[in-house]
Amino acid sequence: MIKNLRWAALAAVLLVLALAAPAPAQAQKHTTPVRAALTRTVPIVAAVNVLPVAAEVREGYQRTSFRHWNAGADPSDGCNTRAEVLLSEAVDPPEVLPGCKLSGGRWWSYYDSKWITSAGALDVDHMVPLAEAWDSGASQWTAARREAYANDLGASTSLVAVSAASNRSKADQDPAQWLPPTVEVTCRYAAEWIGTKLRWGLTADAAELEALDAIAEGCPGTTVSYQTA
Repeated sequence: MIKNLRWAALAAVLLVLALAAPAPAQAQKHTTPVRAALTRTVPIVAAVNVLPVAAEVREGYQRTSFRHWNAGADPSDGCNTRAEVLLSEAVDPPEVLPGCKLSGGRWWSYYDSKWITSAGALDVDHMVPLAEAWDSGASQWTAARREAYANDLGASTSLVAVSAASNRSKADQDPAQWLPPTVEVTCRYAAEWIGTKLRWGLTADAAELEALDAIAEGCPGTTVSYQTA
């Protein structure tokens, strides 16, 4: 019965996306049309229902299998991916010193509702941790795709600047094991987690799916937006 409901939900979501998709633009002569990535936005309950389900496999995981931090979106600026995330998320921008050392600035750590005023007190968290990604399908990826995942600046929710304490409390746990201590952000966190998994085609295990189902039921107005990587 649950399987049938999940397939029915998947069919409904795909129909909505098909109807909402814009007609392709007519290409001009001597040009190659470039198709923009389609942003999908669906209710959180529907998003949970289209997550692929599979058991997790940790065998063979090494953090070094995901090369990070690399030169970031602009290799010429001297800032790596971590620094670029900090610069983009700063509420009050820091001063950028030689070697992309950041001085001053102010950030809001949404996991634990804290203001952070030192770049050194921040971690850039992978919304879906590297180990969790490995367990959920990334073990089958190429090294290049794992590097792209670990340095994903193409979605603002893939990497998030938060207090080092909250990130280390989370570690590699999924929402069945850990949620942000600020209860008011649970819906946002779950939506960003689901969106990241859908963006990268990662699976969810049974316990994770059960936890996300329960959260989604309590977040009726929340949507999940993502672009396929």
